[in-house]
Amino acid sequence: MATRDPDRKRQQLMEAALAEFAEYGVAGARVDRLAKRAGISPGLVYSFFAGKEGLFEAVYEAIVEQTVGAVPIDADDLPGYAGRLHDAAAQHPQVMRFLSWYALERAERAMPEIVARSMADKIAAIEAAQRRGSVTRDKPAGEILALVLALANMWQQHTEDVRQLVTAEQRRTTITDAVRSLITPQEPADG
Repeated sequence: MATRDPDRKRQQLMEAALAEFAEYGVAGARVDRLAKRAGISPGLVYSFFAGKEGLFEAVYEAIVEQTVGAVPIDADDLPGYAGRLHDAAAQHPQVMRFLSWYALERAERAMPEIVARSMADKIAAIEAAQRRGSVTRDKPAGEILALVLALANMWQQHTEDVRQLVTAEQRRTTITDAVRSLITPQEPADG
């Protein structure tokens, strides 16, 4: 006799939804197709989430929570943080494709609370590192964070013509060196 395991079904659904949304975005995704990927009935999707829109948001929030937990910021080592973000993105290209769709299809929406809280925490950590002198004060913490995030994910955001400019083996070093140059406090010039 089969036993019911709603947590397992929900996890299967989330994994299938990530694959479906990474491939088609929310507009092109189909509930019947993602239910088939998950090995569940389409009606079960609606018992867990408010349709594909609710599922899309749930996948996004799960990605944010997982990334924040798996790659916590170390504001005193922003080059290392950027390198770890790069590594995570390289290991999970499907997540990066999903995030690209999210940016395209949710550009007009307000930032979800989980993201706002995460960004505020990261900015506060960088501000504290600036006060300690381990991060330059030449730019506001929010600008530094934006640049670090952009650099960390730069290879996933480009097509092969740009990626081929730097070998795969050198890409992480290129990112960490750029972040180090960006955040290292400058010594005052002798005057």
